[in-house]
Amino acid sequence: MAPLQAGPDIAELINRGGIHYGITGSGEKEILRSCIEKIHLPPSLDPEALLRAMLEREDLMPTSVGNGIAIPHPRSPLISNPDEQFVAVCFLKEDTDWKALDSKPVTTLILIVSASTKEHLQILSGVSFLCQQESFRRLLKDNAPGEEILAAVRAAEETWG
Repeated sequence: MAPLQAGPDIAELINRGGIHYGITGSGEKEILRSCIEKIHLPPSLDPEALLRAMLEREDLMPTSVGNGIAIPHPRSPLISNPDEQFVAVCFLKEDTDWKALDSKPVTTLILIVSASTKEHLQILSGVSFLCQQESFRRLLKDNAPGEEILAAVRAAEETWG
């Protein structure tokens, strides 16, 4: 599955959202709250509204994609400015059950907040493509340094055209 063409710069979105290590919490709500607290959110985004939207999405269908990764995201945009959208990579301190289809516990969350449905689909496509790459999954499994993760994302984006 190739990502959509001419989508947002995933590496830049990760720069905005950050790469966070040692996220703690008991259960999805506490873990997502801990992630949101680490992210420098745009002023227009209420952290409680973001948490509610992500939990509502999880209630519909878990966002785990297998191999220890989940991609929490709201169902609809909570911001309107594309300059405020972000992707945050959050490494959990402890493996957590996220109702994954492969039954593997989740170790990494990749949170997506986008400004439009079109951009959301493009970002989700790019992140999903990355998560299918063994080399990228290995970086996530190893809690690799942020520079290595961003370099891998940039290298992948160069191949997208």
